[in-house]
Amino acid sequence: MNNTRERSFRLTDKEFKYICQFVYDISGIVLNDSKREMVYRRLTRITRERKLSSFSEYCQILQKNTEQEKDFFINAITTNLTSFFREQHHFDYLLKTELPALLVKNKQHKKIRIWSSASSTGEEPYSIAITVYEGLKSFLSSWDIKILATDIDSDVLATGKAGIYEERRIEDIPNKYKKNFFSKGVGVNSSKVKVDKNLQNLLTFKQLNLLNEWPMKGPFDIIFCRNVIIYFDKATQQELFDRYYEMLAPGGLLILGHSENLGIYQKYFENVGRTIFRKPVFTKSYETVN
Repeated sequence: MNNTRERSFRLTDKEFKYICQFVYDISGIVLNDSKREMVYRRLTRITRERKLSSFSEYCQILQKNTEQEKDFFINAITTNLTSFFREQHHFDYLLKTELPALLVKNKQHKKIRIWSSASSTGEEPYSIAITVYEGLKSFLSSWDIKILATDIDSDVLATGKAGIYEERRIEDIPNKYKKNFFSKGVGVNSSKVKVDKNLQNLLTFKQLNLLNEWPMKGPFDIIFCRNVIIYFDKATQQELFDRYYEMLAPGGLLILGHSENLGIYQKYFENVGRTIFRKPVFTKSYETVN
């Protein structure tokens, strides 16, 4: 019996290839052999929860009921590794350099727009909001400041919108932030904290597949696109960089993750810090990037 069960849950090359193609077609995310174990674990959880006899059976469900199943599956298969103030140097740059500069640059219309384009469970946009609150507290009542948080995964967006986290998630942030922006004792066992309403008021959470149409008009002064570009192929990366460029205000910032770079699109940006790139104030002479 055990041998039969083991055979039923073996991920064949054909099944893995189908899953990789399905994820790519729906989301543009590239899964290679290094992700095979991750795919296996998440498929195992799905098939056992559904009481299916094999991965092949679930592949058939994806094939026959693509529209009904795709959101659930993308939610299950995508990785959502994040933390508050991950890559601290980005927030330091915002606090010390960019936010003060925006007060001067945008003083006529008194508006600041920031986009966290792969927001996961909300730690990144809330870290941005804390930074904004720290740097611009005295201007919040007189300026129009908004942060958009988007992700393809509806489940993680719900977590971000709720703003409730296990207390251990904020262990490593400064004590003043814990005191000022989180309330303790949420839930029966009091092991959770809730984000302060002042931060939530700065944020709007929306589901968005980066490969689809972007309904927001922009322009944005700052766009975070961290640790997501690496999951796309080179052609898709360059397409996204072009779209980010057009969505940025002149002089706006595009912030990538620590292992990411702009590739050949670097020539259209100025590097102003570790994976921090500024769109020139002048409009680029457009060239097709192959």
